Amino acid sequence: MIFAAAVHDYEHTGTTNNFHIQTRSDSAILYNDRSVLENHHVSAAYRLLQDDEEMNILYNLSKDDWREFRALVIEMVLATDMSCHFQQIKAMKNALQQPEGIDKPKALSLLLHTADISHPAKNWDLHHRWTMSLLEEFFRQGDKEAELGLPFSPLCDRNSTMVAQSQIGFIDFIVEPTFTVLTDMTEKIVIPLIDEASRSGLTGFRRSSLNSITPSEVKRSSVKSTGSEGSASLNCSILTVDFKSFKNNWYEVVQQNREKWKAQAAKDAEERAKKDAEESKLQEKDDKKNDEREEKNENEKSSQSRHEANKETNSSDGKHTESSQGNINGTRLPIVNRRDDSSGQSQSKQEKSGESDGKQQVQNGNSCKVNDSACTVDSPYLLKLPVLKPQLRYFKRPTYCTTTRLPSFHKKPDENVVKYRPVDQRGRIKKIQHISVQWNKKV
Repeated sequence: MIFAAAVHDYEHTGTTNNFHIQTRSDSAILYNDRSVLENHHVSAAYRLLQDDEEMNILYNLSKDDWREFRALVIEMVLATDMSCHFQQIKAMKNALQQPEGIDKPKALSLLLHTADISHPAKNWDLHHRWTMSLLEEFFRQGDKEAELGLPFSPLCDRNSTMVAQSQIGFIDFIVEPTFTVLTDMTEKIVIPLIDEASRSGLTGFRRSSLNSITPSEVKRSSVKSTGSEGSASLNCSILTVDFKSFKNNWYEVVQQNREKWKAQAAKDAEERAKKDAEESKLQEKDDKKNDEREEKNENEKSSQSRHEANKETNSSDGKHTESSQGNINGTRLPIVNRRDDSSGQSQSKQEKSGESDGKQQVQNGNSCKVNDSACTVDSPYLLKLPVLKPQLRYFKRPTYCTTTRLPSFHKKPDENVVKYRPVDQRGRIKKIQHISVQWNKKV
């Protein structure tokens, strides 16, 4: 029992069997994904004993004893695999309902497995230290799983694992039922031995103990009485066992630890609620800022689109006005300067503009002077003045015109209409020929 407890975690890798299986480690390949770590613990321990004779404490055992000892150790260590927990508890409950005695390997396996998970049945300081150490080991495995892109194993995510709640569930569903089954098994094994020891001597007690645990097991010759003093001391130790106090002790400690975890869980829940409330407030602020930013962007886009539309309408109106100020019934009108001249040079500018009328370029019915301010590009930084409409004094009727109808604006001619009338050039050619003939005669 002591040897199995000593080697049951030898060369532990700090990871679970599932991690070895997911990563396809050498141990998982070697042991075919079945109790990978437990098989490695036993194998590595026996390899160490076999390679070094000075460490081989089993050197003096006979072949039969060595084989029996090894079988017990293997079964006990493999029983510490948590994947076999519920199956082991169920098998022991069924065995307790049978009138026969309990099998010795199963009893020792349950005893070692219970000791392996017994830290919730210890005082709070020791239990809390073990819990935090185990969880840190789980969290480190979770970090490795995150690096490898594997899904988190249970209790391995340090950001989402609720420690108090996990320990409450571990006590309620694993620890307390296991201790209950262990107490029932121990009572069934030991109480008949106590009754028999109180009626007979130590020899009968030892024979009965072997028969009660494994009735089919052959009595070992090594288990014999060693003297009256040892018999009396062992007999007294058996007679002083109090199972009621044992059960009450572990049950009371487990309940105290559970209550402390519940208080811790309530405290953690309050802190989590405060944290969630703060995060929700921050999220609301961020959402509000985002909404305001989006609304501002939409307003800017709409104002920009309106500004562009206004620019287009203004440019189209300016072009229409300039084209209307061009030719009226074939008469060219002077263009009025749109900018004020504060230096008194307006008269000279008008004269220059009048002189430059001959340089005016007419394209598609639109008139525009070279380097004229009316032809500048529309820009938001330039001063926009209202377009001046032509005055009536520029549309004086000739004296020989008797009609009262005002002249109409020059309309843009149709592009399909022929601009120039074809002229008969035959008369001109005849004159040229006549002149050339007379010239030749004179010469």
